[in-house]
Formats: sequence, structure tokens, C-alpha cells
Amino acid sequence: MLQTEWVKIPASTYRLQLTPGAHLGHAAQTLEYLHQLGADWVYLSPILQAGEGSQHGYDVADPSVIDAARGGAEGLEQLARQAHARGMGVMVDIVPNHQGVAEPARNPWWWSVLREGQDSPYAHAFDIDWAAGGGKLLLPVLGSEDDLGELRIEDGELRYYEQRFPLAPGSWQEGDDPRDVHGRQHYRLMDWRRGDSELNYRRFFTIATLAGVRVEDRAVLEESHAEILRWVREGLVDGLRIDHPDGLRDPGGYLADLQQLSGGVYTVVEKILEPGEALPRDWATQGTTGYDALGEIDRLLTDPAGEAPLTALDTDLRGGAAPDWHDLIHDTKRAVTDTTLHAEVQRLARSAEQEGLTLDHALTVDALSEVLACFGVYRSYLPQGREYLAAALAEAARRRPDLELALRELGPLLGLEAKWAQDLGETAQRFQQTSGMVMAKGVEDSAFYRYTRLTSLNEVGGDPSQFALTPEQAHEAFARREREWPHGLTALSTHDTKRSEGVRARIAVLAELPQEWAELVRAVQQDLRGTGADVQDGPLLNLVLQAVVGAWPLSAERARDYAVKAAREAGMQTSWLDNNAEFETRLARLAGALTEGSQRARLAEFVARTESAGYSNALAQKLLQLTMPGVPDVYQGSEVWSPALVDPDNRRPVDYAELAERLRALDAADPGHAGGQPPVDSRGDAKLLLTSRALRLRRDQPELFGEYQPLWAQGEHAEHAFALSRGGVVAAVTRLPLGLERAGGWGETALTLPAGEWEEVLTRRSFRGAVPLADLLAVYPAALLRRQEGDSTTPA
Repeated sequence: MLQTEWVKIPASTYRLQLTPGAHLGHAAQTLEYLHQLGADWVYLSPILQAGEGSQHGYDVADPSVIDAARGGAEGLEQLARQAHARGMGVMVDIVPNHQGVAEPARNPWWWSVLREGQDSPYAHAFDIDWAAGGGKLLLPVLGSEDDLGELRIEDGELRYYEQRFPLAPGSWQEGDDPRDVHGRQHYRLMDWRRGDSELNYRRFFTIATLAGVRVEDRAVLEESHAEILRWVREGLVDGLRIDHPDGLRDPGGYLADLQQLSGGVYTVVEKILEPGEALPRDWATQGTTGYDALGEIDRLLTDPAGEAPLTALDTDLRGGAAPDWHDLIHDTKRAVTDTTLHAEVQRLARSAEQEGLTLDHALTVDALSEVLACFGVYRSYLPQGREYLAAALAEAARRRPDLELALRELGPLLGLEAKWAQDLGETAQRFQQTSGMVMAKGVEDSAFYRYTRLTSLNEVGGDPSQFALTPEQAHEAFARREREWPHGLTALSTHDTKRSEGVRARIAVLAELPQEWAELVRAVQQDLRGTGADVQDGPLLNLVLQAVVGAWPLSAERARDYAVKAAREAGMQTSWLDNNAEFETRLARLAGALTEGSQRARLAEFVARTESAGYSNALAQKLLQLTMPGVPDVYQGSEVWSPALVDPDNRRPVDYAELAERLRALDAADPGHAGGQPPVDSRGDAKLLLTSRALRLRRDQPELFGEYQPLWAQGEHAEHAFALSRGGVVAAVTRLPLGLERAGGWGETALTLPAGEWEEVLTRRSFRGAVPLADLLAVYPAALLRRQEGDSTTPA
């Protein structure tokens, strides 16, 4: 853990997605609005040169320059200068694990390797198994092997349609057959379908156009980070967000190197923790990017009473056989090891054999695949996390007794007996890099789209089979964050969330009216039966319906795009590699029926029933995130409802001019009068008010956010309240709002405030002592209270 005595820590961050159409210059223009909102630091998506037209920036093709399409070096300097002039910090997302190689000519490192092979100065920079390719780098780019006949020599390069590849010096003459020239290169083009089983370089998950980089080599790290370190050295950037550290050979070692090279700037890692898993305490980081906080908040606001009836609906939709979550993810992960990540398992097997394993190769591949499918977290960091490896080996043996002897021999090679990190062999180190890939593809990108009971729970860092948290459990989690990682980020929405916080807030309401939801799902299913919009897949229908209700109102096009992506990720009726055109046509018709056709009125009526409760949940989510321990990260546009689905839907541009105008109007109003208190309606100004006031408190009066203390309501409906104190700030929110409505409201339930006079910031009302919640939450379902200045009880 990084020391904090001299590290500049943000009070909050605001994430901006930079694209060629929303570049650093545009970001600089948003700074005045972000400053007025109360954001302390601006947090940028990757800015190094990416692939042509890249909308996300994670395909860094040249680490030595800032992407001109994203504003270039001048754009960063301008933004940093303007941010610092306002007292704001700058944090940048960086990508150490891989580089983009879709267009070799845009990546000088990759171009050099293709041209010079193992003699290239960058041959060691990429994680390539040259022996497995017969001394060549295998590139899965051909439509079929017959396409070798489409090769041509042009301008001293090998061309395949629009793709360009370098030629080794002296490897061709005028008039040579391009196929013969191809055979003389340090690479071999092959059918893209063979990549998943034969690829001989590490990639990012299943994406062959993102090649793994060996930053465990200090020279590679220093060269690939030279531009990033310049930003830090010259004071342009104040903090770094590390993308996908689990893909690295030694994440802890990388972070220690980065700390030494950067001088120890504020650093957070995109580390996905499973429930109960802890971030390694010796990592040189301030914490994670906050998915764990997201899962805790969402489950606090989920009604546990909905679990049984929603499970019953899911069971019925599956014909009476609901899946066990852990069995499901075992099977989806095993499917990944046997198909799209089979090349990685094959490489592990070769490594084990090189280290002395004498099992039959097919048996080794089978045993490794089973251990990967049984691994309960993204990865271990041996010797830390040995218990996860031991548990995976034991579970693999339980599921496959026929592999017991093979697993026993594999255990030591996988590092089960290692006492020190330096004791680990190649297989053990590579296995740790591979397990996270299998988890990501098997769970995030498959099982999350098959397990559709309550999809607000289907987010990374959470276990969808863990349905809800009690207030006691949530308080314990929040207090633990203060003790262990008080400066890590807390998140509700990111560029990678499957659903934005606003969508999840509305979907969570289904746990409060599971019977009504079941009736709606069955009615839609019945109405569509036998029509062209009948997908004949009950769980998928349930998933799509939840998405449409959660993001309502949305166009048929947005609903269709989501439904098709979800179905392909699930891989049951269609997939990315094998599109089922007839089924996807039915999905498009389903999307039209739900948003514009025969089912629209039914869904609109249901949304009207749940809308108010969804807004209540959204305000509760936001206030808890902004006041709990940790550094709150606000994703672009999420200061209002922003009902977005999975990418690219959640990366749509934000109208900052309009938001700035709305914020000015809120600031000009008198919150002490009803006319100055925006209603909780579809416009979202109530959330903008709450977000801005909480962010400003965190930035301008950090002394108010001290020790975390749970507060408890008293009275017959106390379970519907959740409250916390940070010393000079109190947050109180409504839980399970429909249940509270059915109970007739708060009644005599009250919350006793800590000693002193308190001002409710959103409405400028004063309170002290035992306050009836009917009064405290009369205007909004969430209250933000600040200890009044000059109060003699204010802590020193």
C-alpha cells in the first residue's frame, strides 16, 4: 500500500471518455462545469496513440506519443494547465498489459518484430512462444487458407486486401510469387479461426489484435512508460489508473517498479475482487477502482424477500431446472478453455512439459482446463492466494476423479508448494496470468448473460448468487474500507459496467414486486408466442425485459443492439463467431415489440409503477457512494439519471453545455423554499443537486469527512433506513421504498443525529436530536446533513 503522508490524494474524480470526437480540447472545455459540480480531479481514459478511429483507447499502438486524434501533447498540456489553475488534479488511465496490433504499421514495436523476427530489439517485449510457431509469429488474419492466393507485393510490403505487413530485408525480388515471399517471413498468416487454438503470443483475453507486453522486463517497462513518466515528471499528471493488472506476470512487482519510477504518485488498479477476497496489502497502490463498493451498495438496496419468488420465476422460465451459479460458471469457464482460450491452455501445457511433466499432452490440457474452470477468483499472487489454488485443485479432483493423479502432479508446477515468489517456475507464473482471462470471458462475458434472475446484480466484482446485504453487513464493509483502503476509488458506473447505476437502481425494484414482474414476463411471453418476435428463450426474454424497463424510455435500435450483444455473449442461440441470422432477426422484432409495438403500453405502465422507487434507489446509491469511505468516482453523465446499457451504449457523448446550464439554475435557486427544490422526476435535476452538493463538501470541507460510524433508526420501519456519520457529515437514505410505501410511510420511525445542530444541505433545513424520518426525508428520499459551523460539538 502506498504511503499517503506526501501523496496528493483526490477528494473525488470525474471520468471522461476521450474519443476522436471528444478529445482533450473538448475535455478542457468541460473543466469549468466540472469544477462547479465539485469534482476535484478529472480522470481521463487512455490518451496514448491508439488504433485508427479507436473509440476507447485501450488498443495503444505507440506508447511513445499522445494520440493526435485525442488532442496530442498540446491538448494534454492545455488541459493540465487549466485544471491546475482551478486547483484540480489530473489522473490518466494507462494500459501496461498489451498493445494494439490490428494495423502493424501504426505500431513501431510490432512492425519491427514482423520485419526482423527474433532479431528485432522488440522481440522480447511481446510475450511470444517462437518455438510453437516453428520460429514464426502466427497471425490469424486470413478469411481462409485459400486467401494466400490474394497476397500481393506492393510498395515493398506484403499486402492482404487493405492490410499491410513488412518484408524481411532481402526476402524478395521483383517477380517473386507473393506466396513464396510470405513463406520467407518471420510471421505466418493463417485462417483467423485457428487463432483460438494455435496462437503463439499472449493476447488480451480473446482479442488477437491486442498483444501482451512483458513489462516484467524492467527495460520494456521503462521504454513503454517513458511518455507516461514524462507526464508525471513535468507535473502534467497527478495520478494513474492501471488497467487490467491481473494480465501482468507480476502485478505487485510492476506496481513497486512504477512507484519507484513515478515517485509514488496516486495510483489505483482496476482489480476485480470477488466477495470476501482482499487486495494484497503489499501492493504499491491506494486501492482499486471501486467495483467492490458498487456491489455492496447495490445489494444493500436489494430486497432479500424477492430472492425466492424471482428464483421461482427463473426456474419456470427454464422449464423447471434453474442453474446453480457455481455450476454454471464452472461450465462457462470450461467452455472458454476448450474453445476461445484454448491456445493459452496449450501454451501452459507446453510449459509444464518443458518443466518435466511427463503426462500425456491431452491429459495435461484437460487437467489444466479443469483447474482453470474451478478457480474461484481472478488470480492468485503466489505465495499469496495459495488457498485459492489449493481449493481449485481440490474442486477439480471432486468434479473429475479421473484427473486426480494428473492434478496431483500438476500441483507443484502450479506453485502449490512455493514459499517465495522467486520459487515459482514458468508454468506457475503463466497460470496466474491465464486464470483471470478465463474468469473474465467465462463469467463477465458469458455467465452474466445466462444467469438472468435479477440482472442488477450481474456486475464485475459481485456474485449474482449473493442476492442482498443487510445494513449490518454493509456497515461492516464500509468500515473495513476505511480501515484498509481509505483512498481507493468507489464506483457506481464505469465504461465497463454492464448497466449504469440508474438502470440497476430501477431493476433492483423488481425484488420488491417479484410477483408483478413474473406476471409481466409471462404475459409478454404469451403474447409473443408464435409471432416473429418470439425468441423461445425464457431467460433471455427476462434479461432483455429487465434491460428495457431499466433503461426506459429507449429506442428500438438501442434495445436491439443490446439484445443482440447479450445473446451473442450468452452464446446459447447465437454467438460472435457463429451468428444465427434468423434468431437475431427475431431479437430485432422483439426489441421493436417492446419499445414501439404491441408490448409498449404494458411496459410503460409497469415503468410508471416502478419509476419513483427507481429514482429513490438512484439517489440512495449516489449519496452513499459520495459520503462513504473512499474516493468517489463519478462517471461521465452519471450526475443525472443516465440510463445506459453495456458498451458502447454507456459511452455515448454527454451534453455538458446543457448540464452546466442546469447546474447554474440550481445554484441560482433558493433551496430554502419549495420552488428552489427540484422535484424527483425524469429530468434528473434532483440527482444533479445531490451530486454537486456532496462533491463540493468533499472538496471544500474535507475535515468534515472523519471517522466512519454507523447510525441506526428507531421505530417500526427502521429497516427501511440506512444512515452513516463521518463526524461532520451525516447521510441518511431510504431502503426498499416500495415496501415502505406499502407500510404506509415512516410513521414514528426516527433517526437520532449525533450531538449538535445539523443543516440538511439539499433543502437548507435545520435538525437536531431525534428526528422523525417523515420530516427528514419529506422532500427527498435521501438527506445530506452537515454539522453547522461554529457548533461547539464540532470535533477538533
